[in-house]
Amino acid sequence: MMMFGISSTHYSSINSKPLLNHPNTYSLSTFPFGDKMETKMVVEKADQTVFEGDSGGYYVWSNSKIPLLSELKLGAGKLLLHPLAFALPHYIDSDKICFVLEGTVTVGLVTSNCPEEKVLLIKKGDALPVSYGVISWWFNGGETDAVILVLGDTIKAQVPGQFKLFVATGVLGLLAGFQTDFVSKIFGLDKKESENIVNSQQGAFLLKLDHGIRFPQPSKDTKDKLYANIEDPSGAVVVKGGGYVNFLLEKKLPMLSEVGLSAKFMKLEGNAMLAPSYVADGSVEISYVSKGSGRIKVVGSEGKPALESKLEEGDLFIVPQFFAASGIADDCGIELFTVPVFAQLAGNTSVWNALSPVVLQVALNVTPETEQLFKSKNSESIIIVPPNT
Repeated sequence: MMMFGISSTHYSSINSKPLLNHPNTYSLSTFPFGDKMETKMVVEKADQTVFEGDSGGYYVWSNSKIPLLSELKLGAGKLLLHPLAFALPHYIDSDKICFVLEGTVTVGLVTSNCPEEKVLLIKKGDALPVSYGVISWWFNGGETDAVILVLGDTIKAQVPGQFKLFVATGVLGLLAGFQTDFVSKIFGLDKKESENIVNSQQGAFLLKLDHGIRFPQPSKDTKDKLYANIEDPSGAVVVKGGGYVNFLLEKKLPMLSEVGLSAKFMKLEGNAMLAPSYVADGSVEISYVSKGSGRIKVVGSEGKPALESKLEEGDLFIVPQFFAASGIADDCGIELFTVPVFAQLAGNTSVWNALSPVVLQVALNVTPETEQLFKSKNSESIIIVPPNT
């Protein structure tokens, strides 16, 4: 199970080549995974429809569009619930974090061999970790659409890079797959009762319910135990004029230990920059653009660009182990959800500041005066660089 670390960053020019600014052009390089075939880095929107109807839809990013999903055993999906839409009880074969991108939604959770159902009412900005095999149902009782982003690892999945959905009820559900005599014997029903249970089920995954159905009230004391808001700037690292970044770790939300994941939400103001950073513990990052637009640049081994691309709302991209990434927001700004979390490349706790003066002088081939100047510019913990700095 992957564990992730965090740190702060500061702007440093690790590659002087300009970021690509053509909105529809991707310049892609490849990188090796040991002896495996080289795989391209790409930026893509969800391309595969698992289910779609008048109640909403469930969409995923496929391995064919983003081969890194299977290479790095990651999964990504997006659930759209129109008002009164109900996602039937189901479970997925992967650990994941569910982010509410829009709206408010009621969620029910049932863990294995536990008779107690936990009911949550979560809203935009909330993050809910869900372990593999945990049964959940989702209901949009609001007047506007609810959109939920699902990011996680597929280490335990049947197919690497894909979330496998198992629906407990409905016409394609597990219960409907058993013959009525099985249902009759297991649950102590007569033939007519078991036929009614099996044959009365409707919908494949999402249903549109009638007004007036009363769902359970939220369970008490679940916030900051089962879920937490990651968009809330209070407690976040805020850079005046640049934006803020909020980390969601096990210390704040103990449930994260159940899925072995962490998360980050970043908001960059117009023309602000994300300082270059890399994941120091060998983990990977999967990121989704929830709002706005900007540009991303990823640098791999030998200082070669691995990805230069325009980013816009709905895009998903992956940064592999030890690759360094930086980005800049357009005039409108940009917001991103990331699993896991960045590790540091610069700032007052960065490698630059930690290196001995003579080591840094030799490594950069600079004078002691220049080395001191460089370190002085890394005297603060900075993740976001405001424009005009």
